[in-house]
Amino acid sequence: MIQTQEDENIFTQIQAPFAPIMEPLSQPIFHVGGSPVTLMSVVMVILILIITFVISGLVRRVTKQAFKRRGVEEGVVYAVNRLIHYGILALGLFLALDNIGINLTGLAAFGAIIGVGIGFGLQNIAQNFVSGLILLLERPVKRGDFVLVGQDSEIRGTVQDIRARATVVTTLDNVDILVPNSQFINEQVVNQTYGDRRLRGQVRVGVAYGSDTEKVRDILLRIASEHPEVHEDPPPTVRFLDFGDSSLDFVVYFMIGNPRRVVPIESDIRFSIDKAFREAQVEIPFPQRDLHIRSGLEPVARRDPNELPAA
Repeated sequence: MIQTQEDENIFTQIQAPFAPIMEPLSQPIFHVGGSPVTLMSVVMVILILIITFVISGLVRRVTKQAFKRRGVEEGVVYAVNRLIHYGILALGLFLALDNIGINLTGLAAFGAIIGVGIGFGLQNIAQNFVSGLILLLERPVKRGDFVLVGQDSEIRGTVQDIRARATVVTTLDNVDILVPNSQFINEQVVNQTYGDRRLRGQVRVGVAYGSDTEKVRDILLRIASEHPEVHEDPPPTVRFLDFGDSSLDFVVYFMIGNPRRVVPIESDIRFSIDKAFREAQVEIPFPQRDLHIRSGLEPVARRDPNELPAA
């Protein structure tokens, strides 16, 4: 007991110089649920939140490096890191509220109020947040995927980031579009790199009737195979599509590794096809129509040129 009294005296002596500073910080600012909230508790909440963000960043960095060493796919690493981030933030928020003196069990009424708010005006935010969790867990769309969003595929680009409310998609024009997460769940989404990151490109071309079709096939195969970004496995293929109105229609298919490069590669192949066809004297016809006039010329020819048309 004597030792305890001495410890209290030592602690009091150490604390005495800081008393003028600690006293204002310990004064209640307001009360929450009967518990006083002081300036010191507010400072502690801010420090807890800062430490929470720092710990979250360190844990995600270590996790990312560990997964990379194991060769884990980038989309999986991103999804795990986002879930770790949300979990650590939730834990830090609970600790911060407990430091203020808010009993977490007493938040039931507040939760009911939030539920009413969601029912009236926050349902879109809640829906997008839940949809974002589904995207991270189920992973129908992940970071780095090349997607077409919307019924008319008006949004076409690479998924850069899946956030709490929206997903960032970078288009081929290098424009970032924020797409609500619920749109990936409720609407049609084409994920062109879901199971295989390779993408099939195609170039259609028509040649004049009477052209050597085997020669056309060989030229198309050679041009596609010679492009440095076209994969050899599977090799390019050519299909004779149809006998068109003005041309014999062909298409050449080829596989590429980067979906964002499909438009430039198809353009390169079209340039090469035009040059090769001109060198091989293979004609690319323009649309033609035959006009047959069955009546109306004879009365016009027999009409007196000096005769005025009837009013």
